[in-house]
Amino acid sequence: MADTNPEAKNNKPIGRTSATERDAITSDKFTFWLPDDAIVNPFDIVAVEQVNQPTEPNKSETFGLVTMLEHRTDAASHLSNYISANFGQVEDEPNTIRQGTTIAFANVMSNTADIYMPVPSDKLVSFAEKEGIERALGIDVMEKEDRIPAGLIKMSNGTSAVTFLDSKFVLGPEAGHVNISGIGGLATKTSYAMFLIQSILQTAKDSSDIAVIILNVKHGDLLQIDQHPEKQLPPDQMALWEDVGLEPRPFKDVHYYIPNGLNGKPNYFIEPTMYTQYAYDLAATADKLDLLFANVSDSTDTMESIIGDIMQNLETKNKDWVGVNSWKSLLYGMPLFDPKEGKTRGFGDNKVSSVGKFRRQLRRIVETNQSGIFVEARAKHQRVLANEIANIRGGHTYVIDIAKLKDEEQTLVFGDLIRTVYELKSEASELRTTKEPLPEKIIFFVDELNKYAPASGKESPIVQQVLEIAERGRSLGVILISAQQFMSAVHPRVTGNSATKILGRTGSSEVTQADYRFLDQDLRASLTRLSKGELLVSHAVYRQPVKIIFPRPAYRQTK
Repeated sequence: MADTNPEAKNNKPIGRTSATERDAITSDKFTFWLPDDAIVNPFDIVAVEQVNQPTEPNKSETFGLVTMLEHRTDAASHLSNYISANFGQVEDEPNTIRQGTTIAFANVMSNTADIYMPVPSDKLVSFAEKEGIERALGIDVMEKEDRIPAGLIKMSNGTSAVTFLDSKFVLGPEAGHVNISGIGGLATKTSYAMFLIQSILQTAKDSSDIAVIILNVKHGDLLQIDQHPEKQLPPDQMALWEDVGLEPRPFKDVHYYIPNGLNGKPNYFIEPTMYTQYAYDLAATADKLDLLFANVSDSTDTMESIIGDIMQNLETKNKDWVGVNSWKSLLYGMPLFDPKEGKTRGFGDNKVSSVGKFRRQLRRIVETNQSGIFVEARAKHQRVLANEIANIRGGHTYVIDIAKLKDEEQTLVFGDLIRTVYELKSEASELRTTKEPLPEKIIFFVDELNKYAPASGKESPIVQQVLEIAERGRSLGVILISAQQFMSAVHPRVTGNSATKILGRTGSSEVTQADYRFLDQDLRASLTRLSKGELLVSHAVYRQPVKIIFPRPAYRQTK
C-alpha cells in the first residue's frame, strides 16, 4: 500500500486557541487564530492539547473539525477601511495599516481521555496526524475486521488517512443502510455506491455470503461492470485505489437481466456480454397488480378495493375467473367485460364505473403505452424475474436493467424485486428451488429512490415495502443502498433509518430543508461548494461528518 500519510514536512503549530469576553470556548466548539503563512480549510481536522499534565499518561488531546474561517481586523467598520484608503482611491495604499488575523472555528470531535472541559485559551493548535484522525472519528475503536474503506481524507497540509465505516452499522446488526444524495453528475452518486459495494465485497469476512442486487436506471451505466475499462485507469486513480487498500477490479460473477422489448427483442441501451431476458405475463403479475397501480391516482380508494378483489379471484380461480389467463382475457373477457354486449361489467360489490376505470388504466399500462415487457404468454427464453431472484446466491451480483421502461413498469420491477427479497428473508418462500443456503446478507442498490418512496403523498404498497426494508431489513440481513438528487424528496423514515449518509454537492435551497438539520449550519453552507468527486460522509460512529475523495470505478463505463 502506498504511504497515505506522508508526514507533513513541518507539522508545526498553526495557531493558538482564542477565547474572548464575547466569544467563549465551549465543550462543543473552540476557535483559534492563524498566523499569516498558515493555510487551513473547512473539514481539516486539528489537534490541541487539552490538559497540560506533567506525566504522559495524563496528557489529553482534543480533536476538532474546522467548519468556518473568518478574517478580522481592528477596523471599527467597513467605512473606516474606505476612509483609510484615501476615501476610496483603489490605487492608493491605505494610510492606516490594519491589524488583523484569520480566525478558524472548530467543532469538538473527541478527546483522548474523554475530557470535555472547554479547551483553554492560548493552547497550540496543529494539524492532526493519521493516528489522530482515526481517534477523532472513532475508527481506533472499530474492530479491524469490521472496517470498510469509505474513501480518503486529504488535509491542507498534505496529511491523508483512510476513513472507514463500521460494518456493524452498515450491514447490521447495530444499524444499517446507506443513503446518498447530491446534484446529478457532480455528486457521482452511482460511482460512489459502486465503490462502496466493491469495498464491502473485498473486505468482508466472507463475501461468499453476500449477494448484491443492482438496478440499472440510467442508460447502460451498469451493464458492463464485469468488464475491464477500455483504457487503464490514470496513475493517480490507481494510486488512490492502493491508498484505500483495495484492488481496482471489475465485479465478479455478475448476472444481467434485460427486459423484454417489442417484438420479443431485448430492450437495452447496451448489450451485456451474457444476459437473461425477463417479461411479465398475467400469471407472473397476478399477485403484484397492487404494485403495477402504485402510481395511479386513487383519491377515493376504489381502485385499491378492485385490485384487491381481482388479485384474490385470480389466486383462488373462482368459477367466473377460470378462463382469465392472459392480459387480453382480463381486459376483454368475463367477468370484467361482456364481449357479446361490448360493455364493462361490475362484479361483486364493485360498480361498473369503477371497473371501467380499472380497465382503462390497465389497458394504458399493458397495451397502449407499454415498452414490450408485458406479454400474453412467455416464451422459453423469457423468465419470471421473481423466480430468478428467489434463487439468489451468495458471492454473486445481479444487475436488473430498467433504464428503458416506462414509469409504471419500473415501479413494478422495483417493487417485485424488493418484495421478493423481503419475503425470502422473512419467511420460507416457495419460489426458492435451489438447495444452496440463502445468503446471510443481501445488498440492494437503487438510484432515484424518490420515485418509489417520495416524501409526500399516499403510502402506496411500494412505499410500504420500502419502509419495511428500511425499518426492519437490517435485522433480516437486507441492506438498502439508495441514492437520489434531493434527500428532502425521499420519505423521512427511509433516510432516518440510514445509519450512513453520503452527501455530494447540493443546492443552497435544498440544504435549508429539515433533512439536513443533523449538520452544523456552516457545514451545510460548505455542501454547496463541494467539487466533483468530493463527498461528505456522516456515519453512526463518527462524531462529526468528514469530507472524502474516492477512486473512479475500475469497470468499463459508457462514454
